[in-house]
Amino acid sequence: MSSERNFIPLNICILTVSDTRTEADDKSGNTLKKLAEEAGHNVYEKAITPDDIYQIRAVVSKWIANDEINVVITTGGTGVTGRDSTPEAVTPLLDKIIDGFGEMFRVLSYELIGPSTMQSRAIAGVSNATYTFCLPGSTGACKDGWNKLISHQLDYRTRPCNMVELMPRLLEK
Repeated sequence: MSSERNFIPLNICILTVSDTRTEADDKSGNTLKKLAEEAGHNVYEKAITPDDIYQIRAVVSKWIANDEINVVITTGGTGVTGRDSTPEAVTPLLDKIIDGFGEMFRVLSYELIGPSTMQSRAIAGVSNATYTFCLPGSTGACKDGWNKLISHQLDYRTRPCNMVELMPRLLEK
């Protein structure tokens, strides 16, 4: 009997947080969409919302309430300027924070951009059995976050463990 696992495609939603981006010039959101689809996942929905805490929260809330959606990935709004509010919008929605994601993202970013990575407030967590990842708005950060972290944990074949195999247990009490 083979110990090989089969890939399990997930339903992923992608939210670009920006006051200026449109579908025509949303490089980061479109990059995440392309990477997710190339990996074999289904992009269930993609949207753009302004850097507004309540609009971000409304979109993410709608997605995590939908039992068909497994993963939400946001890009943008994770910096330190006055309009950057993605972590503030998303954190109250998380049942559990996955501290290791932000820590690992900043370690990887440090290798590329040095101490400027301390400005990143990338976060991840889980709510209502939906994984949520909040990435910076740069296309490079989205590629790094997906290629070096997220894609591996959203692949059931990843050993010794991955987030997909935990999905049936996320709603345990």
